[in-house]
Amino acid sequence: MDVKIKLSLTFSVTGSGMEDAMAEYDEVTVEGLVREIIDKSIACDEITTHVEEGPNSLEDFDQLG
Repeated sequence: MDVKIKLSLTFSVTGSGMEDAMAEYDEVTVEGLVREIIDKSIACDEITTHVEEGPNSLEDFDQLG
């Protein structure tokens, strides 16, 4: 039986950690990074992600400083 799970996740990351993570996963957005991590860690289909608050890219992150 297929199940759908919807959750909300909040996390903090250092600036250098964000840059390193995005470089390692070849992703340009936080949404893509989280989707990639979940896809590689858990066997699931149709992963969707959405940043509701906070920067979604390194460009957005740089504008905060």
